[in-house]
Amino acid sequence: MKMGRNLARAAMLSTISMGSLAFADTAMAQDANTADEAAENEDEFDDEVIVVTATKREQTLQETPISVSVTSGETLEQAQIRDVLDLQTVAPSLRVSQLQTSSASTFIIRGFGNGDNNFGVEPSVGVFIDGVFRSRSAAALSDLPNVQRIEVLNGPQSTLFGKNASAGVISVITREPQFQFGGSVEAVYGNFNTVVLKGDVTGPISESIAFSLDGSYQRRDGYADIVNLDEEQNDRNRWAARAQLLIEPTPDIKIRAIADYSRIDEVCCQVTTVVAGPTAAGIAAVGGQLDTNPFSYDAFLNFVPTNEVDNYGGSIQVDWDAGPVAITSITSYRELDNFFLSDIDYTSADIATETRDQQVETFTQEFRITSDFDGPINFLLGGYYFDESITQNSAIQNGSQIRNFFEILAGEDPVAVLTGQPTLFNGLEATFNFPQESIFNTPLLTSENFSMENTAWSIFGTVDFEPVDGLVFTAGFNYTDDKKDFALSQQSFDPLAQVNFVDAFITGATMGAVTTRDQFQALPAAQQAALLAVATTPCSAAAPPPNCNQLLPLAGFQFQPPFLTIPNAVEDGRTNDDKFTYLLRAAYQVSDEVNIYASYATGFKASSVNLSRDSRPANTDFVEGPGNSTFAAPDSAIINAGLALPNLRSGSRFAGPEEAEVYELGVKAQWPGFGFNLAIFDQTIQGFQSFAFTGTGFALRNAGQQSVQGFEFDATVNPVDGLVFTFATTYLDAIYDSFTGSVVGDLTGERPGGIPEWTIATSLTYTHEFGASGNRLITRVDYNHESNTDINNGLPTFNTALGNNQIFRREVNLVNASMTLALDNGIEIGAYARNLLNDQYIMTVFDGVAQAGTVSGYPSAPRTYGALVRFRF
Repeated sequence: MKMGRNLARAAMLSTISMGSLAFADTAMAQDANTADEAAENEDEFDDEVIVVTATKREQTLQETPISVSVTSGETLEQAQIRDVLDLQTVAPSLRVSQLQTSSASTFIIRGFGNGDNNFGVEPSVGVFIDGVFRSRSAAALSDLPNVQRIEVLNGPQSTLFGKNASAGVISVITREPQFQFGGSVEAVYGNFNTVVLKGDVTGPISESIAFSLDGSYQRRDGYADIVNLDEEQNDRNRWAARAQLLIEPTPDIKIRAIADYSRIDEVCCQVTTVVAGPTAAGIAAVGGQLDTNPFSYDAFLNFVPTNEVDNYGGSIQVDWDAGPVAITSITSYRELDNFFLSDIDYTSADIATETRDQQVETFTQEFRITSDFDGPINFLLGGYYFDESITQNSAIQNGSQIRNFFEILAGEDPVAVLTGQPTLFNGLEATFNFPQESIFNTPLLTSENFSMENTAWSIFGTVDFEPVDGLVFTAGFNYTDDKKDFALSQQSFDPLAQVNFVDAFITGATMGAVTTRDQFQALPAAQQAALLAVATTPCSAAAPPPNCNQLLPLAGFQFQPPFLTIPNAVEDGRTNDDKFTYLLRAAYQVSDEVNIYASYATGFKASSVNLSRDSRPANTDFVEGPGNSTFAAPDSAIINAGLALPNLRSGSRFAGPEEAEVYELGVKAQWPGFGFNLAIFDQTIQGFQSFAFTGTGFALRNAGQQSVQGFEFDATVNPVDGLVFTFATTYLDAIYDSFTGSVVGDLTGERPGGIPEWTIATSLTYTHEFGASGNRLITRVDYNHESNTDINNGLPTFNTALGNNQIFRREVNLVNASMTLALDNGIEIGAYARNLLNDQYIMTVFDGVAQAGTVSGYPSAPRTYGALVRFRF
């Protein structure tokens, strides 16, 4: 009943959206007054049939019975869409964000997607380029030269695309080499000294071998300034190159080999102080600065960040048309090297920096057989193998001012701290027999080594049954087996974090008689309770010393306590998931112009691993005592194995699998001059893998259930020759059906943050032809809107302290425009502007690192514009 009501509501809203375009359909019909004009429009339609491979078969967009958004290479050029980050302006169900580094991006479809700031967290939206899975977003962010089209497949696609498509798929299809010589060159110059150079060439080597080469180079000054260093950030400095061979030894066999390399070397990313908390006074006391105007694009850092990404690999696709069946094999190997060095306090004070050096090696093999029988039954059957290795070496470096900063935050006199007088930390060092000047004065706060081996295989297939012309029943399946072996080790160097203040108080109160958990547990229960009562009581007027623990307020400075290495005697460092997913669908061609379909599909995403310094044992293996006490911790596997460390607490090593399901109804219609697609859906993900930044680290856990009901509608209107109007909108009614364990409390019944209720992408393109000269003037304006929405569901530090009642919001209104004069001789001259009206908004916010009460955020990019020259030959 719930699904029926929600689908009915979505259908009503979608009808309203379709009504807004009725005028265009009517106008088109009134203009087509003669049979000759109608035939001319029909010919134009035939020339513009869009062929997609969303079902791993070539079909027209109208025939494809799933919700898919297609962006052509021509649209990418006209709109100056240079990478996947810009794609969201023309695909309303897709959201893409770039955050901490040039390589940290998140892809979200219909409100579902995961952060990519942790290489152990696999994406819920799979990105495929020429049929090859790019397992991390850093491997999918290179320029998009020579693209034929991009397909965004909405909703679970696990049946045909496997374990990382529980929310959807982005499929990029590039142009094959041609047996006719040709190519293009393009040069762009824009504001911020933007320079873009692109080129491609293709042609025959022999009668059976063709080649293509393409490449691109982007350089742009930064639109943000590091004021105190007189440097720029948020620049562009990247290049990509690719070579292809197409070999057709016989009419039935085609071999396509691709090799590519891309590099990013940039200063990224601009972070602004949205709220300056009480710690800002400590930053100022040590001589640091910060900027609180989000759109001044001014930053204060103590060094220039580094972002370097090298992404390279190759693939071989073999297609054999064996008559009634076709056989396809796609083999690929890829490597990704990702390095960054960031100032994580985002001020000019020298507090802390973070470095990560990550490597990913991926091998994939896909094999499938597709039938093309004359009878009522056809099938697709395939297998897929995935083998990936990930390594990461990372560290947090203590800055030269971190000790002074934290002592001032602890309430010490800034003058005493800055003039080297004995302070609180000196007293603690004497109390615990630490070397003097050792607290927060080691070169490194932490150093980590992480690795993960992931192997997976799957068998998948579909069967189509067409009992009568136009009516097709489809059943599909996918069985996936996924195994991960991971190892995490970390050194925590700060001596203060090695002491648990509850246990230290108990040792002191017993005059050194209790120094171990066994000794504490041997005490009478009443004595244990009495000691714990005082050891966990902060000092106050109502509880003065000695009836309190004066050390407790300092627990906030124990950022990185000792880390329990995994694998260990209790935790084996392995996950092993397998799942059978399936698809049921009925599609009917009502007429030559109208197709309808109804489907039910399930999806699957394997477990994700928390490859970070915040990986903690599950509460089934360990439960800490009050104040993270080991003495008072109850019996557990880790306690009983003697593995417990000071300040160890439970958390998560990994998040379990996601399981998705979607009900979908769709209509696809195309007439001369007008067409539309409508999909109404009810989609649910059980165990959605929630990944949240907590201020000093990341929390990975499963939400109980997240669901969304809504619709997707897009239309194309061609009322007169040369004028094309597109309108696409997505409506999402999203909710956490169950999420009791989020980092900001129980979110059950709440709308997930960052998911706009309405998203609109619309465009107007007019092509003016200058008589019979073949010269054309192409003018395009497009608009992208995201309705006002909460950026997230709150911040673990800032919002929790305020009762979660001050949530930051965002609304997006982007206008882009371009004009291109295309001459018959192949020369094109144009101009473009992105974010023409300079819309400004905060993309996301997070708790200031080690700065309680401070909120940091990423501002949107300012207006960019430029001119281009292109030559096609």
